[in-house]
Amino acid sequence: MAATQSWQPQEQGFKEICGLLEQQISHSSSADKSQIWQHLQRYSHLPDFNNYLAFIFSRAEGKSVEVRQAAGLYLKNNLRSTYSSMQPAYQQYVKSELLPCLGAADKHIRSTAGTIISVVVQLGGILGWPELLQALVNCLDSNDLNHMEGAMDALSKICEDIPQYLDCDVPGLAERPINIFLPRLFRFFQSPHASLRKLSLGSVNQFIMLMPSALYVSMDQYLQGLFILANDPIAEVRKLVCGAFVQLIEVRPSFLEPHLRNVIEYMLQVNQDKDDEVALEACEFWSAYCDAQLPPENLREFLPRLIPVLLSNMAYADDDESLIEAEEEGSQPDRDQDLKPRFHVSRFHGSDEAEDDDDDVVNIWNLRKCSAAALDILSNVFGDEILPTLMPIVEAKLSAAGDDSWKEREAAVLALGAIGEGCINGLYPHLSEIVAFLIPLLDDKFPLIRSISCWTLSRFSKFIVQGTGHPKGYEQFDNVLMGLLRRILDDNKRVQEAACSAFATLEEEAAEELAPRLEIILKHLMIAFGKYQRRNLRIVYDAIGTLAEAVGGELNQPVYLDILMPPLIEKWQQLANSDKDLFPLLECFTSIAHALGIGFTQFAEPVFRRCINIIQIQQFAKADPAAAGVQYDKEFIVCSLDLLSGLAEGLGSGIESLVSQCSLRDLLLHCCMDDAPDVRQSAFALLGDLARVCPVHLHPRLSEFLEAAAKQLEISKVKEAISVANNACWAIGELAVKVRQEISPIVLTVISCLVPILQHAEGLNKSLIENSAITLGRLAWVCPDLVSPHMEHFMQSWCTALSMIRDDVEKEDAFRGLCAMVKANPSGALSSLVYMCKAIASWHEIRSEDLHNEVCQVLHGYKQMLRNGAWDQCMSALEPPVKEKLSKYQV
Repeated sequence: MAATQSWQPQEQGFKEICGLLEQQISHSSSADKSQIWQHLQRYSHLPDFNNYLAFIFSRAEGKSVEVRQAAGLYLKNNLRSTYSSMQPAYQQYVKSELLPCLGAADKHIRSTAGTIISVVVQLGGILGWPELLQALVNCLDSNDLNHMEGAMDALSKICEDIPQYLDCDVPGLAERPINIFLPRLFRFFQSPHASLRKLSLGSVNQFIMLMPSALYVSMDQYLQGLFILANDPIAEVRKLVCGAFVQLIEVRPSFLEPHLRNVIEYMLQVNQDKDDEVALEACEFWSAYCDAQLPPENLREFLPRLIPVLLSNMAYADDDESLIEAEEEGSQPDRDQDLKPRFHVSRFHGSDEAEDDDDDVVNIWNLRKCSAAALDILSNVFGDEILPTLMPIVEAKLSAAGDDSWKEREAAVLALGAIGEGCINGLYPHLSEIVAFLIPLLDDKFPLIRSISCWTLSRFSKFIVQGTGHPKGYEQFDNVLMGLLRRILDDNKRVQEAACSAFATLEEEAAEELAPRLEIILKHLMIAFGKYQRRNLRIVYDAIGTLAEAVGGELNQPVYLDILMPPLIEKWQQLANSDKDLFPLLECFTSIAHALGIGFTQFAEPVFRRCINIIQIQQFAKADPAAAGVQYDKEFIVCSLDLLSGLAEGLGSGIESLVSQCSLRDLLLHCCMDDAPDVRQSAFALLGDLARVCPVHLHPRLSEFLEAAAKQLEISKVKEAISVANNACWAIGELAVKVRQEISPIVLTVISCLVPILQHAEGLNKSLIENSAITLGRLAWVCPDLVSPHMEHFMQSWCTALSMIRDDVEKEDAFRGLCAMVKANPSGALSSLVYMCKAIASWHEIRSEDLHNEVCQVLHGYKQMLRNGAWDQCMSALEPPVKEKLSKYQV
């Protein structure tokens, strides 16, 4: 018996659900929308609720299209949560009602049907709906526009959401679905109907990344189709053609190589398209071409035509929202939606910290920014070659007089900033003139010229700081510094933001050069602190934090602290423990604590206590948000842990009295076992910092800390959270050198995790390899008898890693471990002697006299042990520079 035939809606249920849907979408209805929603939710527990929705969607002819569409969208959302638990007969009923809607007369019904069909395929697979493929093929081949469009709409959504489902074998089908559809999609490229051209091209483009063999073998046909559509009258089609070329150059450049001249020629033409979105898509091509590392010479001859196009597209468009934003006065409070989400980067212990790329002045991607980014990349690839084309245009734009040409002048300043890195050699002889030209623009009447001049000057900060060695250069540096400080106090929010960011960049370059100007800098920053609205306040915090890191201990003078600290402490007291505006302030305090060192002691106690308090509140909120009265947000924990790390580093053993009076140890252990990787990452960084300065307070729970840290080094954990593993590994090493023998219970567990990391180093980050090598050495130093029996398993990869580490105290510890192991088990290193010699030769100079002597003893020991020419044979395997370095040790 066909179950689908037996289900029929009850009149009562049909009416009630339709009535609720009508109220839900009505604008005039006074009914409470959330109550209607709850009513519908109650119905959704009925086993045949989806059948009602499907029936209303596909058959309720008397009802408005809006009600039918609402039923369809509700059906789509409800299927996501209930499809797998529906009776098979009801699943079948819903599917059978959807297929006829593909050819519905109303476009909205067709489109909604396509959306629901894609969701059903996501939930049940192609295999679970054999009739669908045939229905789609019949519609595509029907020559009826409604049917072709409906099927094409559904197919395009499947291609967008789950393209991989179409490129797999389906039992009962002679070929994969993609092989059936692709020829039909190509045919639609030449359809007279714009909607079919657009949907078919968009669908094929979804497969470029996957590159199924069906597309691979018909690549010529695809490219021919792209060239036919290249000058389509419909802008959206041209945009898709550009998108295809951009993706192909990124993923499969070899396909485009035979046609490259034509493609570049075409991209140049559409980069000037009257439709901005098409021009933007085309403009992406230049960066993609350079990123694909294709031979630059193919592009070289086009530069004289391309560069003017990029420059003309770098002027603000009349509808650019920055023009409206630029009118906003600094005294207007920010709305919540003006505040960009912020991302705190958890503390990371090691050599390659992530670079933060904050060059982008605002966040919406558009043709202007894409053109500037393309110019930046081209300048990095072609260097000074682009200057003869570029500079005359820039000079002409800069000298354009009159208020109406301000956008041209602004674009020219943006261009100078964009090439500031790539063309630095060619610009170098003229840089002081360029900087001298830019300084007065900081006071231009147009706010967007003031803001772009801040950014462009910041791109030349390295040069500006390098010049401070001679009086003229110092004067220019001072003029830039004072100019940016003036702009920090601008009344315009956009200018404030650009000036503060530019100043932070200059601070990083200038470092101690700022010391003579500290008082005036602090005064300006603190005036800004009192004047800015919430969004830009974050950037002031950043500038203060960067200043502290740049000048370090110079800041530690009463005259400076009296300007800096009172406003920050006042703000600290105003903000509630659950206020997200605390984040940037916590980060700022972290930098100050680090810079002031012991000087921060006078501010430390309230800051320390509050961090503990915030972590406690958040751990409570995680367990029971209602009782805690705040929503859990792990970022409070991460920022507080990082500030505690800053205090431990700054105060050193001075933090001990604070740690001894509170429950930090138990809170920290809890954080080391948290399910969020960034909480664990910061927790292990703090564990390592506390191990250095007050290990005695970790003692009562030492074995639990070590166990939690060792867990992070299991290979599955390393793969999913490499930064956590990195910090945990470092913390184990720091604990080892403090607690010595007490670390022995976990030594072998840790070694068994570190060895695979060192042996498969090529895929992992540099810092994890360094920390693994150092920690292994530290464990060998404190427990040589436990580690040395296993040394032949890891000597080669360990010594290779040691030879990459720069000279410092941590490297000394690792080599103490090497010497201790060799003494305990000399034969364990025999097969890796060449690697060990290279590791020893990697030292620039061993500062510690006793370690230097130990290394001498090790080498002499092997020289005596290896007789009958074996030592000379080992030496002859070393490159001359390595041999030369070993001569320091008298062998």
